[in-house]
Amino acid sequence: MVTVPALEAVDLYRFFHVGDSETRALRGVSLRIDAGEIVALVGPSGSGKSTLLNCLAGLDEPDGGYVMLQGERLTRRPEAERARRRAADIGILLQAGNLLETLSVTDNILLQMGLAHKHDPERLQRLLESVGLTERRHARPGQLSGGELARAGLAVALAAAPAVLLADEPTGEVDAATEAKLLDLFDEQRQTGMAALIATHSPALAAWANRVISIDDGRISDG
Repeated sequence: MVTVPALEAVDLYRFFHVGDSETRALRGVSLRIDAGEIVALVGPSGSGKSTLLNCLAGLDEPDGGYVMLQGERLTRRPEAERARRRAADIGILLQAGNLLETLSVTDNILLQMGLAHKHDPERLQRLLESVGLTERRHARPGQLSGGELARAGLAVALAAAPAVLLADEPTGEVDAATEAKLLDLFDEQRQTGMAALIATHSPALAAWANRVISIDDGRISDG
């Protein structure tokens, strides 16, 4: 029996142009992540981690290659279709811009649940407790610290119980104790079958993941 991967990228290329200069951000990237598997993505700044996550999420279109989400093509589909698939099946945590500034932490989470038609008050409470923001649930983004913003963004990314999580440095601004709690949260989601690709500089997170992929100069290899 052939298992369909939760997320698959096939030969992705992405180029950026500024004047006559060309940056080759992705150079033939292929990967597969199965349900219940958490993969750490490591590499130096500028290696292509964020570009890869954006292409996998359908936020950016690759110049070559394609992305499959649960066996269905995500690349080169209408934006409305990609947005629908993201809302239903992909949790996204970027380095910034994860929350609407006019909404509280709670309302940001509820909005994501609403977009996916998965309203779940019990899950809302569990997420707030897991990321340590129960006491800050009514705060707006401008009232949160950098670490709190990252944790609130993670709660939003996990709000609709996504099949796939794509996270960019989710533990980058937290202390070791908080990072341990977030790893417990990731493990809880992994047990439900969620797949994840997590870009990180954290040795603890990389050591904890099922496997590690290294990216450098737009090319990847298994670590």
